[in-house]
Amino acid sequence: MTYDLCIIGSGPGGYVAAIRAAQLGMKTAIIERYKTLGGTCLNVGCIPSKALLDSSEHFHNASADFEKHGIELEALKVNMPQMIARKNEVVDQTCKGVEFLMKKNKIDVFHGHGSFVDANTVNIAKDDGSSEKITASKVVIATGSKPITPAAFNYDKKRVITSTEALNIDKVPKRMVVIGGGVIGLELGSVYARLGTQVEVVEFMDSILAGMDKDCGKELQRALKKLGVKFHLGHKVVDVKSMKTKVKVSVERRDSEEKFDIDADYCLIAIGRHAYTANLGLENVGVTTDDRGRIAVDEHLQTNVPGIYAIGDVVKGAMLAHKAEEEGVFVAELIAGQKPHIDYNLIPGVVYTWPEVSAVGMTQKEAKEAGRAVKIGKFPFKALGRARASMDLEGVVKIIADKETDEILGAHMVGARAADLIMEVVALMEFRATAEDLARICHPHPTFTEAVKEAALAATDNRALHV
Repeated sequence: MTYDLCIIGSGPGGYVAAIRAAQLGMKTAIIERYKTLGGTCLNVGCIPSKALLDSSEHFHNASADFEKHGIELEALKVNMPQMIARKNEVVDQTCKGVEFLMKKNKIDVFHGHGSFVDANTVNIAKDDGSSEKITASKVVIATGSKPITPAAFNYDKKRVITSTEALNIDKVPKRMVVIGGGVIGLELGSVYARLGTQVEVVEFMDSILAGMDKDCGKELQRALKKLGVKFHLGHKVVDVKSMKTKVKVSVERRDSEEKFDIDADYCLIAIGRHAYTANLGLENVGVTTDDRGRIAVDEHLQTNVPGIYAIGDVVKGAMLAHKAEEEGVFVAELIAGQKPHIDYNLIPGVVYTWPEVSAVGMTQKEAKEAGRAVKIGKFPFKALGRARASMDLEGVVKIIADKETDEILGAHMVGARAADLIMEVVALMEFRATAEDLARICHPHPTFTEAVKEAALAATDNRALHV
């Protein structure tokens, strides 16, 4: 079996690369070690977590807000098995959608563990013990990432869990400890907090969402506290003991010897992910990795071995499904002889809590470190008529612009539908628009988008109208 392109891994980066390559006329094969296509994102990541986030949001609104809207309910309760079943249905439909796209684009799918025999030959080890080899002119590694689970946390997949197991808890826990105040921990922590779980977040840094603009972390923390989430910032977990029906998490203050224990039903480890490159046979072809196990690539996403490329979570950069997709298209077009381009500064990041968090471009701290003189415009959601109508009053939009040229350098949002609102600014930044350009665009009223316009007005000579 000989192909123009072989892709190892069928997550968003891999399957999108396969589709684009097929569109460009390449005979394409994709290898997936699991039974379903879609990788972490579709099976145990982005898609199932968003399904649970939406379900928990509906329940929380019904229990906390419906009465204010004049909607009265009796005997409201969570049916966790049904919630999980709906999530599984969403996952199944999405994965089948990828299968359809492979057939539509005449992409050959192989199930099994792919590993290099040489630079143009990949062995596929199947579950039944058999194997087969395929050859390809070019190979793309798109094997994604796995959760980081330090030995000290005694990860057992029962009471000490990662995001994978957190998606299948069949009974609402009374108490949960989340190790890590990043995106994954806060999203899944907020799911269970909405359902009635007492959630406690232990974060080593002094703020949550440490990689995002500081105002985002502050605003989201305030909102999650109202939901009942408790935060232990500047603390570290030193030990986790798993028992039959609970866990004991030992916590220590980062800059002192103060210690305390937390008893909970579950401990969710959410301190990040690592590149998954185990048993790929990289040593057989001489592909190099860095000290964190990520595959080293050049500006064309090609490894040190000509004809072998790597994309997504296995290379440097944000571990985001849409970043992997862009890189998949980039590599396919590059191999086809085109001249694609990715502006990594304009890849937005999103946290799907409620309120949502989104960001693109420079943070205020990054702009300062880069020596850029900036002006800041902020606008609170509580000043919006649309937000008052829907009771989504928490949040703020922050626009960062160059003080001299007025070019938009970054946007950071916390609020209802922030995940969608960010794209207006991304599109404008792609064309190097100014804050005044954004401020002069007519936005419909009443909408959440008016917060973006008002923040741009605030950055343009402090001209916000409704504060």
